[in-house]
Amino acid sequence: MTFSVQAAVAGRGFDVSLAVGPGETVAVMGANGAGKSTLLNVIAGLLHPDSGTAELDGRTLFDLTAGRGQWTAPHRRGTALLAQEPLLFPHLSVLDNVAFGPRSAGASKAAARETALRWLAEVEATELQSRRPAELSGGQAQRVAVARALAAEPGLLLLDEPMAALDIHAAPLLRRLLKRVLAGRRAIIITHDVLDALMLADRVVILENGRISEEGPTREVLRRPRSRFAAGLAGLNFVAGGITEHGLRAGVLNLYGQHHDVPGPLPAGQPGVAVFPPSAVSVFPSEAHGSPRNSFAVTITDLEPHGDGIRVRAGDGGQLSADITPAASADLGLAPGMEVYFVIKAGAVAIYPS
Repeated sequence: MTFSVQAAVAGRGFDVSLAVGPGETVAVMGANGAGKSTLLNVIAGLLHPDSGTAELDGRTLFDLTAGRGQWTAPHRRGTALLAQEPLLFPHLSVLDNVAFGPRSAGASKAAARETALRWLAEVEATELQSRRPAELSGGQAQRVAVARALAAEPGLLLLDEPMAALDIHAAPLLRRLLKRVLAGRRAIIITHDVLDALMLADRVVILENGRISEEGPTREVLRRPRSRFAAGLAGLNFVAGGITEHGLRAGVLNLYGQHHDVPGPLPAGQPGVAVFPPSAVSVFPSEAHGSPRNSFAVTITDLEPHGDGIRVRAGDGGQLSADITPAASADLGLAPGMEVYFVIKAGAVAIYPS
């Protein structure tokens, strides 16, 4: 059995179709305003789309096709939403917060408390059972919120950036906990952190402007991104253009590279992308000697620390970047607004159809 949704919200330019298999965790990523929260709110029943359908394990959550208008209330959908903030009931103890879901579903008080204690043990929070939410740290409250969501035994768990409000010490602990409790469980997680996608998700979906621009196994999307957003997550430069016999042309830029993972020659003139790491880019104050194939003038837009080095951003909107040492930056006297030459190793440029 699976979960599937197709929904459109005209006022937000949102139109998405998505399916999640049994035991699958899908990470949904995208820039602010891409439609991530809209997707979760539609699934949870907090936002009424203009049209569409959704089904969970054979049950219709909504069907807004012509003449139907079927809509299941949020509390009857079999979904659970875990938000950035824990949103625990302040007047209830931790134990009663976690028992709330089973009790609402008709379980006896004793059975609900037994379920709550089991899930509190699962998230390593049994010792917190008698406390009120005001007595918890942010990390403790979010662990309790995970237990409360799972105690309701949802057919689909929805997580909206659950680590976003946590400090740098609490977030890794919750990430490890989620990795354990999400194993074999159907879930959709909204995140901006590539580490969440790598650790927690079987598949990643990239949303851009209310549409799915890319999806696939997490490591495959990061290895061969087909969107600028996914390339940014993977730490790669991204150039879209038309495939040529020897590489890729994008405006006046003609990149030479390797045609990757495609049997035979790529069809010249077809849309394609080129990706390459910033570490493969060298920076020169003037045209490099020896006529390297991938050499072109750019204007520096920004310089920023990156690990032990300096990341040089250049080009339109700073869309291209090079990683160099602080010593090299000082020797070259780099500064925003300065024109330099980027030289890219052709062997490090991967080209494939978009």
